[in-house]
Amino acid sequence: MTDRPHLRSLADRMGILPAYVDIGGVERITEDSTREALLAAMGLDPSTEEAAAHVLENLDRSRQRRLLAPVRVVCAHSEAARDVHLTIPGHDPAPIEWHIDLHTEDGTSHSTSGRSKPLESEHSIVVSLPVNLPSGYHTVHATAEFFGSVLKAEQSFIVSPGRCHPLAERLGNRRAYGLWTNLYTVRSDRDWGVGDLTDLGHLASEAVRHGAAFVGLNPLHAIGNRGERIGPYCPASRIYRNPLYLDIEAIPEFTECHEARARVESPAVQEELQRLRSLQHVEYERVAALKAEILRMLHGTFLKRHGEAGSDRGRAYDRYVATQGKPLIDFATFCALQTWFAQRGQGEAHWRDWPAAYRSHNSPEVEAFRNAHRREVDFHCYVQFELDRQLAVAAANAQGAGMRLGLYSDLALGSAADGSDAWESPDLFVEGVKVGAPPDPYSDTGQTWGFPPVDPHRLAAGRYDYWVRVLRSAMAHAGMLRIDHVMGLFRQYWVPDGCPATDGAYVRYPAEDLLGILALESQRHEAVIVGEDLGTVPPEVPEALAKWEILSSQVMYFERNEGGGFRSSDSYSPRALVTSTTHDHPPLAGFWTGRDLDIRREIGLIRSGQELEGAQADRQGARAALARRLLDEGFPFDLQDATAEELCAAVYAFLARTPCPLLGISLDDLAGETEPVNLPGVTLNRYRSWSRRMRRTINDILADPVVQRVLDDIRTRLDRSDPR
Repeated sequence: MTDRPHLRSLADRMGILPAYVDIGGVERITEDSTREALLAAMGLDPSTEEAAAHVLENLDRSRQRRLLAPVRVVCAHSEAARDVHLTIPGHDPAPIEWHIDLHTEDGTSHSTSGRSKPLESEHSIVVSLPVNLPSGYHTVHATAEFFGSVLKAEQSFIVSPGRCHPLAERLGNRRAYGLWTNLYTVRSDRDWGVGDLTDLGHLASEAVRHGAAFVGLNPLHAIGNRGERIGPYCPASRIYRNPLYLDIEAIPEFTECHEARARVESPAVQEELQRLRSLQHVEYERVAALKAEILRMLHGTFLKRHGEAGSDRGRAYDRYVATQGKPLIDFATFCALQTWFAQRGQGEAHWRDWPAAYRSHNSPEVEAFRNAHRREVDFHCYVQFELDRQLAVAAANAQGAGMRLGLYSDLALGSAADGSDAWESPDLFVEGVKVGAPPDPYSDTGQTWGFPPVDPHRLAAGRYDYWVRVLRSAMAHAGMLRIDHVMGLFRQYWVPDGCPATDGAYVRYPAEDLLGILALESQRHEAVIVGEDLGTVPPEVPEALAKWEILSSQVMYFERNEGGGFRSSDSYSPRALVTSTTHDHPPLAGFWTGRDLDIRREIGLIRSGQELEGAQADRQGARAALARRLLDEGFPFDLQDATAEELCAAVYAFLARTPCPLLGISLDDLAGETEPVNLPGVTLNRYRSWSRRMRRTINDILADPVVQRVLDDIRTRLDRSDPR
């Protein structure tokens, strides 16, 4: 094999890890072919040793010529919290005249000047700012004069509080439970074929009556709502939301618009609503089309009554648009362009397949389109405004009812390549690569999740603006936030397009910077952070999560010892949110009956009757192990005759014994659902992931005496000062 030292040095410089240790403890070495593919996707040329050496030289030269890095993230009260690092090109030790202007987030300014010699080893100068900065987003302007030249630069100087909002500030030393669900699955007597934000508010107000401290839900990110574009963890945008979750009849303009009310009350729409409500699955495209039709009528009413009338609602809309700024206009323009191209027979086209003039959000042609289609662009802004308002109402309902933590939002790891985030910032998303996971017990061939990674170097070059916007959207109206695959803040597994997941490699991310900004936004929103840290977890992650006051995730299904037994309640972490399962696994009743195994046989994942018998035997062993654990913990349980209700009650009583400060109870478990909402790695034509609806309404579930007894028992157990 040809030795490639320059290739490997370049890969190291760009954060491609030379190896990783898999979940089984085996070291996996990164192949040079993978290094080449990933570096090429980053826009670099590693094709030969000479080319790789040339790229390294250019990187060194660019860094040496940069007076200030574009962004610096520090922790308040750290030794480096006041340091500004100036990089001086060249090797001349002559003194440098420098001047620093500091503009703090609150609008105050400070200046300092001096004359220094650069550090001979690094050709840099460390300047101490004249004040201690509070947490926030500040700006540094620097000027350096040397060799008769003048260099100027600007830096975003971000000061983090050093930890996320602590759970103890919301709960004290108490432990608490909450319900979690996938909002699209929720059923009510008045929905339009999908759970909506009014259902969320109702669920929160009902849950708090039973002592719940939070209600968790799936990501509400904007998705395509058609075909394969329905997965909440591969959205079009992580910043803006899905109109499917709007309660049309709760929009203020609905009472003002006779046309909309008449259309909804028409026999055709009423028949469609009855059909949509009766279905076992969400029909995304039908629901989206029906809601969009009425929304356009309501938008017309809004324009007439509030757009230019100076009403309170009109002013609230203007404030929302002004606060969101150009990113909202770009998102709305993207949506308008999608509609426009769909009307011309290109509805499924990737934006990279649009005419070249429309592939850039800043092109003159896109600006001309925006001006020519002002009403359509404004319509999509209006929809996002109303989504934000209805989410705020749901959060206020929870808070007003006394819910201590409120809504528990979920943030996806990435965005789809054909979505608005990637259209707005194409250089930020790496083309030709997908994020995934290496082989593990869940998949011996690894996984590819279908969305491109964000380039960590370009993210920093953009001063982490995208990350800040994502976090602010995710924490809006939330008392808690789940970070899906939190290891992605440390490293992500990149798989080159066309390659199996086994040929991927991990790429390093600026974890300290990303966590620092997360802590800053968490404190400002008073939102508790939970990291989903399941799977192949680097050794530095648990310590970092503890340092930053981020709760871990523990799932009973995965808490097994080497012999297959379920771990005791006292082995769980005192700094985790614990659940029985996840959205990628069957509910308790489905696990117990083996319904997920039957489904896998039906769609061919289990290929023979013999293989099914083996899987069923393994499941019987898991059932027996769980029954033993429940019995050992003091919960009488009959392996042969236990009902789904008894299983649910015993499992959650067991989880309430753990030292975990938060317990998440699945609404699917309480309702006795058996069908999983997702089968990872399976296309939608084989299994309808992300669309299964609940069989019973919220009211029916929470009014069930069995469910009420389970919740009352959990509340009693958690209210005890000693969880045991």
